[in-house]
Amino acid sequence: MSKYDIIVLGSGPGGYVTAIRASQLGFKTAVIEKESLGGVCLNWGCIPTKALLKSAQVFEYLKHAEDYGLKVKDAEHDFDAVVKRSRGVAEGMSNGVKFLMKKNKIDVIEGFGKLKPGKKVDVDGTEYSADHIIVATGARSRELPSLPQDGEKVIGYRKAMTLEKQPKKMIVVGSGAIGVEFAYFYNSMGTEVTIVEYLDKIVPVEDDEVSKQLERSFKKSGIKIMTSSEVTKVDTSGAGVKATVKTKKGEEILEADIVLSAVGIKSNIENIGLEDVGIAVDRDKILVNDYYQTNIPGYYAIGDVTPGQALAHVASAEGILCVEKIAGQHVEALDYGNIPGCTYCSPEIASVGLTEAQAKEQGLDVKIGKFPFSASGKASAGGNKEGFVKVIFDAKYGEWLGCHMIGAGVTDMIAEAVLGRKLETTGHEVLKTVHPHPTMSEAVMEAVADAYDEVIHL
Repeated sequence: MSKYDIIVLGSGPGGYVTAIRASQLGFKTAVIEKESLGGVCLNWGCIPTKALLKSAQVFEYLKHAEDYGLKVKDAEHDFDAVVKRSRGVAEGMSNGVKFLMKKNKIDVIEGFGKLKPGKKVDVDGTEYSADHIIVATGARSRELPSLPQDGEKVIGYRKAMTLEKQPKKMIVVGSGAIGVEFAYFYNSMGTEVTIVEYLDKIVPVEDDEVSKQLERSFKKSGIKIMTSSEVTKVDTSGAGVKATVKTKKGEEILEADIVLSAVGIKSNIENIGLEDVGIAVDRDKILVNDYYQTNIPGYYAIGDVTPGQALAHVASAEGILCVEKIAGQHVEALDYGNIPGCTYCSPEIASVGLTEAQAKEQGLDVKIGKFPFSASGKASAGGNKEGFVKVIFDAKYGEWLGCHMIGAGVTDMIAEAVLGRKLETTGHEVLKTVHPHPTMSEAVMEAVADAYDEVIHL
């Protein structure tokens, strides 16, 4: 039996990062992976979807070349080539993880791992043991009883990335990050897209003003949006799909080639031996403490299988914290109130902290500042005037409670707010921090200035 200090079950952005940090700390480490290194994120999620979205964005630029004083005759796209490029990007990233495993002297064990009592893992009949075993098995597309996926006419996000043929009509059920990103991509490629959302607004976790802006932008680009609506059944017996949608006004039948179910994710905790070991779970989440220890000593869990936000960067941060605690380092529990969220449709969305509604629900006296990109010189020059930056401060103490952005490139801007909140900066400190001109990031400073009635460019 092979013996390790640490075995990580799963090699997604939680698992492989955890393994690398463990190796850096001097632990003899192994990773168990049943499919491809990098997990869903690198192979079927974060990375390949961004490649698809970039192709859509470039195609949009080509279609609007005249807005920039340029002429492009009959801009066309090759759907197969777009998909092929995306898969190539994913393969390159997975190979990059393979290189990192080798560089950090981490053993990669291929196969399906199952936990066993006594700090052991069975991988397709071969046993391995470790002083510490970390579960990082991630999640998959959630299926609704009313919307079973057949992989052909009713699909999940994984199939949506590798369709052999571009659909003429698509229904996207769910308007979280996955739903709106695919809605944007397929609409940009020329597919007629309808979004069906159960709640009363799209991107429901975002600030109300951000949600309204994205709805305006999507409708302007031709995407049909149905909120406060629910798909109650689908009929796949014909050439396409007929979806019965329950709305406030009654039932409506929608017809399409394909329905994409984007109603969230489900943790991969089945058949991995949790019951055999006695590890406590709540529904589909493994229960852990602040340092990701389960109720059974020597067994840990990070990422999408735990109750925290199901985000790649959260999984990575949890894994690093977990192994640093195992190594005896002094670590602070992760602040889940300061986790940035990013959505990569166009316009992009990025946010951190409290929304305006949440701050007011907590009874806080707030200062709100907002700066539209229509007043930004860089945004005007780039032809990206949609959207805004919105900031929320505590009126009494100056604490930066939240920051919400929608517009071009905002996913690369949100880190300023995350860092500022981590360092407990105040609005006046942001105002006195010189921002370069012309940049999109100036909008953060201007929004803060607006909150304190010092805005210059409005």
